[in-house]
Amino acid sequence: MDNLKNQVLQGNHHKPILYDIYFEKPKTDTKAPIVIFCHGYKGFKDWGYWDIVARSFAERGFCFVKFNFSHNGGTVDQPIDFPDLESFASNNFSIELDDLKVVIDHCCSEDFLYHQYTNPNNINLVGHSRGGGIVYIKASEDDRIKKVVSWASVSNFESRFSDEKARAYWKENGVIYVENSRTKQQLPHYYQFYEDFVKNKKRFTIKGAVEKLTIQNLVVHGTDDLTVDLNEGRKLYNWSPRGEFLVIPNGDHVFGGKHPWENKKLPQQMKQVVEASIAFIL
Repeated sequence: MDNLKNQVLQGNHHKPILYDIYFEKPKTDTKAPIVIFCHGYKGFKDWGYWDIVARSFAERGFCFVKFNFSHNGGTVDQPIDFPDLESFASNNFSIELDDLKVVIDHCCSEDFLYHQYTNPNNINLVGHSRGGGIVYIKASEDDRIKKVVSWASVSNFESRFSDEKARAYWKENGVIYVENSRTKQQLPHYYQFYEDFVKNKKRFTIKGAVEKLTIQNLVVHGTDDLTVDLNEGRKLYNWSPRGEFLVIPNGDHVFGGKHPWENKKLPQQMKQVVEASIAFIL
């Protein structure tokens, strides 16, 4: 199996996009489907067990691509965690959607390293948490996407800005800070993040994006998710014209995972998520 780490794409917002490819070249002339994975808020492509997830998909015949959003706070030299707080503070939904388009475009181009082995007409998106909202929006506006899968996805971006006092403080000061519970870093968010949302509110309404889908989608959510409530998964499923819903009993926001992940195998809950997702896309 080929495992190419930290490949570099030039993004459209002055920051590179780092990506990994996991792929086992087919022994026949069959062109492999492509899966592109989007991490969530305070996430990165090398978090926890994502490498094991990528390998699991590749072993089943997929070309699996995972990447860091250009403004997720990582750098080319340090793609894990958040050494570039200025980039983190400057991130927004528009940038993430642009980044995803750059990755999709690359995977569909002749510049893609495995273009002779892969099918650019079979692109599938998988997103975790906030990344789930991103893949639903992108799938609703890009007809190259064949199927979309969300893991513990949010259903509403606007509700994350619901505290009026916090918004007023944010606007007045231009920045707010959120602590990363694992690293204890104070992560900055510039007010432009909210301004970008307001400017593009219709586009960034996940409900509208899901309702517009003409392709199949799979919603996966855990019953014990304390970060994104199970009801958000139910909403996504109820809005989906061709949706399927998988509830993971006792599943938390990362389905039994953590960072770092020292085990060579997936936790049982995440193994169930991956197997169901593979079966859905195949």
